[in-house]
Amino acid sequence: MVILDTMEGVGNLEEQALKRKERLKNLKRKLPNPEDIKEETSKDSVVLPKPKFRSYQPQDENLQKEKLLDAAPSLVEEEVKDIVEAGKEKVVLQDLDISSLAPRKPDWDLKRDVSKKLEKLERRTQKAIAELIWERLRHGNEENLSAMVTMNENRVADED
Repeated sequence: MVILDTMEGVGNLEEQALKRKERLKNLKRKLPNPEDIKEETSKDSVVLPKPKFRSYQPQDENLQKEKLLDAAPSLVEEEVKDIVEAGKEKVVLQDLDISSLAPRKPDWDLKRDVSKKLEKLERRTQKAIAELIWERLRHGNEENLSAMVTMNENRVADED
């Protein structure tokens, strides 16, 4: 069986090669003769752009004509004087906020990220404290209610 498969594969390859040869022959027939191409290009001469040599030194004498001259630096002294004089007239230090120039603390990004979570925890803590107070009041005397409330207010004020 293996021999038959390889024989079929070889026969298939030969057929494909013959088909390719036929296609190439057909393409060659369709292409015009090289002599016809030369006649057409001479009739319709295409003007190609001339090269410009900015940083390259051509060796050929014919190409030396196409080399661009070196650019001369422009004088900017007058422009710079105007800018310097305009800068002397304005005082920028009055508008400058010095506190914005101070570097940030190394942990500023950590505090920024944790602040939302701390707000949640603060609310939960206050709620838990209130629940504890109410539980104590339920189990204790109701007469001590006012005393407990004032005591908790003092504790919260001390913490702030």
